[in-house]
Amino acid sequence: MTLPPIHFSINTLLRHYHSQLLISFSPSFDLGKRKVKKKITLESPAKRKMPAAGIAPGGSGKEYPGNLTPFVTVTCVVAAMGGLIFGYDIGISGGVTSMDSFLLKFFPSVYRKKHADDTVNQYCQYDSQTLTMFTSSLYLAALLSSIVASTVTRAFGRKLSMLFGGLLFFAGALVNGFAQAVWMLILGRILLGFGIGFANQSVPLYLSEMAPYRYRGSLNIGFQLSITVGILVANVLNFFFNKIKGGWGWRLSLGGAMVPALIITIGSLVLPDTPNSMIERGQTEEAKTKLQRIRGVEDVDEEFDDLVAASAQSKLVEHPWTNLLQRKYRPHLAMAVCIPFFQQLTGINVIMFYAPVLFNSIGFGDDAALMSAVITGIVNVCATMVSIYGVDKWGRRFLFLEGGVQMLICQVVVAACIGAKFGIDGNPGDLPKWYSIIVVLFICIYVAGFAWSWGPLGWLVPSEIFPLEIRSAAQSVNVSVNMIFTFAVAQIFLMMLCHLKFGLFLFFAFFVVVMSIFVYFFLPETKGIPIEEMGQVWRSHWYWSRFVEAEAGHGNGNMEMAAKVV
Repeated sequence: MTLPPIHFSINTLLRHYHSQLLISFSPSFDLGKRKVKKKITLESPAKRKMPAAGIAPGGSGKEYPGNLTPFVTVTCVVAAMGGLIFGYDIGISGGVTSMDSFLLKFFPSVYRKKHADDTVNQYCQYDSQTLTMFTSSLYLAALLSSIVASTVTRAFGRKLSMLFGGLLFFAGALVNGFAQAVWMLILGRILLGFGIGFANQSVPLYLSEMAPYRYRGSLNIGFQLSITVGILVANVLNFFFNKIKGGWGWRLSLGGAMVPALIITIGSLVLPDTPNSMIERGQTEEAKTKLQRIRGVEDVDEEFDDLVAASAQSKLVEHPWTNLLQRKYRPHLAMAVCIPFFQQLTGINVIMFYAPVLFNSIGFGDDAALMSAVITGIVNVCATMVSIYGVDKWGRRFLFLEGGVQMLICQVVVAACIGAKFGIDGNPGDLPKWYSIIVVLFICIYVAGFAWSWGPLGWLVPSEIFPLEIRSAAQSVNVSVNMIFTFAVAQIFLMMLCHLKFGLFLFFAFFVVVMSIFVYFFLPETKGIPIEEMGQVWRSHWYWSRFVEAEAGHGNGNMEMAAKVV
């Protein structure tokens, strides 16, 4: 027996009770031996019970047809390579700043302090504002360029932003590779930052829009996987380039950034644009054809109609930056600010920027420090693959919370280990091998916790929760906040290490506690919900529902509707 045609009657009800009723139905009929019941319930929103602790209902009423086609898989893999430029830079900057030949040429005062009497305070040997400006200038430039990238991404598509990102990063790598003075280093870093701002603004959006909603988490985390691969490759190259006689290996490390820049530049030229972006720019028919190819099915009418409706609504918004301040976008703005803020205050960039410097400071030799950074890089890549496997199975909230607990424990243990040996004066004496192994082990466990939680999800969740009308502007806020605090942490870390000593790890541990509480109470689950239907998670949240307008935005999917066969 076939199911009765209830679709149109339900749609009629939705239109009629659009702002007054919550409609849930469980169509159930006699299918052979299976007994199936049919039930339609109309319920006032005032009588609904809000889920506890920020847990949103686990699914959307809509299930768009579509498959994980080879076309969309290859497309998302190529696009995700945009993360290579960010990851390579994170890994390379910490490595070259621990190379003696690099320090001697550009930062001789740091070199002299590093090779002074071993009794000098180890916490403070790299404390140099010029050195930290070399590292952190990139992130200030990325902050500025991400604001410009918002306009480019919205008006001209995601591809053009990715192309600009690749070209600017290539130029920066070229300048750094041939640098003869500190000003050339900083100019190159600024160009690299412009490139990262464009890439980090457009790539996560591109991935979230291209991916089928059932696989959006896994495909979007490809961006974070590329970041971790970039970090690992940079650490390995640093290790081998540091052994080159003549002291010019740092030029290969810095100039090597041209390779990932070429990958994203060429990739942006061959990738298709997203249907969302094509509709936004008036290419409606081409967008439907593209959507059919991406999903691997002919029947894409429902998803296509929702994309068109979302685009029509977005065009009514003349000033998306101003719109972000409206009450109904309060939850989106809160997440765009809080998630990248907390991501940087996990302390991960302290480890990744300065892993060789940090390991060198706590008693490892130059080669041992670089090798320890390679080990943490391998852990980073492997743990990110765990997140790719589990994000669409276990959900975002579970990974956030588990990772938070894991990072907290490791930060406390590392602080205790370093405090016990280095004390307040920073003079450890001879460090036994077992001590070094324990420190590296717990740092690796910490990196793993970050790599399957705040690392990938810090980019995934913001890119999937914004409605189309504010998506580019909100993503720019997300990238800007990320870069502001990346810049701040990079700029003051070495000074904080000098003054807070082992307490620096406890400083970041405190923020891990705060961010875990925030996730538990305020972040709803977004697993398995189509990107254009995300409004329902805010309307059903115990806290954010008071800010979001009761009327649904553009489609029937904005009303919560659940179909269940028993």
